[in-house]
Amino acid sequence: MADHQEASVTLPSDPASVSAARTYVTDVLAEWGLPADSEAADTVRLMVSELATNAVQHTFGLSPTFTVDIELDRDEQLRIGVTDSHPRFPKRLPAAVQQDNGRGMVIIRWLTAEWGGKLTVRPTGEGGKTVSITLPWTAAVAPVRAD
Repeated sequence: MADHQEASVTLPSDPASVSAARTYVTDVLAEWGLPADSEAADTVRLMVSELATNAVQHTFGLSPTFTVDIELDRDEQLRIGVTDSHPRFPKRLPAAVQQDNGRGMVIIRWLTAEWGGKLTVRPTGEGGKTVSITLPWTAAVAPVRAD
């Protein structure tokens, strides 16, 4: 396998694009050796769904598209980033008992830690932001338990 692989897709900020982002990432990772029916693939699908949903729902129509970037370095580190053009960073919302939404970043943070990874949010040069998860590629074999 190559030392570094990259893939990217730009999608319209539309609810239908969440499914397209999920499918795209699953297909790319399967090409790179992560079975689509594995626990790791399920986890990544959920994380991508949450990141893409945030890019669609929380940009208030000010980001007409969002981009999903995938990078695999030396079969060691997987990075998935979702970039939109809205400058507002995600905020942790209070977890109200009857709240139906707003828990996406909590889910992403928890899953990222569970798999031994890192979550970052950084501004882009164009005034938007990229929310990224970085996971050890070996996490595809078994999650790291945070005790």
